[in-house]
Amino acid sequence: MTEQTELLLSQLGFRFGINGPHAARTMMLDDLRLLLEHTSPQATRADYTSAVVDANVLGKPTRKARELALRHMATLYALDPANPIFRALRRLWPLDEAAQPLLALTVALARDPLLRGTQPFILGQVAGAAVPREAMEALLSATYPDRFSPASVKSFAQNVSGTWTAAGYLHGKARKTRAVVQPRPESVTLLLFLGYLEGRTGQRLFSSDWTNLLGCSPDELEALATSASHRGLMVFMNAGGVQEVRFPGYLTPEEEQIRQEVSHVV
Repeated sequence: MTEQTELLLSQLGFRFGINGPHAARTMMLDDLRLLLEHTSPQATRADYTSAVVDANVLGKPTRKARELALRHMATLYALDPANPIFRALRRLWPLDEAAQPLLALTVALARDPLLRGTQPFILGQVAGAAVPREAMEALLSATYPDRFSPASVKSFAQNVSGTWTAAGYLHGKARKTRAVVQPRPESVTLLLFLGYLEGRTGQRLFSSDWTNLLGCSPDELEALATSASHRGLMVFMNAGGVQEVRFPGYLTPEEEQIRQEVSHVV
């Protein structure tokens, strides 16, 4: 991906670089659920800050712990209605609790390069296969040689495994095995939306790294997209093999213009 493309996608809510919250935390699913439960869908960035730091809706023991939690969550999810990815998350979040783990994972992948780098490894494991912590540590050590101490790599691996477990891709506590996720129309909507932000349209939306997260056949993906369309989550039309996907109301005109620029450079 070119520097120009990354710059444009950053304006649409993605994050790039070499750092990410998973060096210190998981995707904080329980905290995210608490925060969104205790704030209005119309909440501002200041409202989220107040809820975490002042009202302590996450139940952290000290102000420093609250501020640290806020910093990690803001990096992972933006917590800002000006960010189109977070706006889409907020829109879809209350519709189906079962979709929430994958919704959170999707945004965390878009905004944490460290987590994103582990996606091929996790998806490459067959259902039921053991995924030991040592394998994740070996992957991270090879990916980031000399960057993390052995203790940091161990913590990093635990955080990443914790996120993939919370999202439903791994099962178990001490011994992790690869599990199969059950996609929902809401999660498919967000995955297609991120592909759309990357400049994809039509059939190409159904073969991105985002939709690959589901491990579904093309027919299964189309059925989920049709269900999402029937629920008013997006627009999906399939006529004579020509597919059209639209997301009315998801982007401002300025954001749509940036997305058009992305489509011209990818």
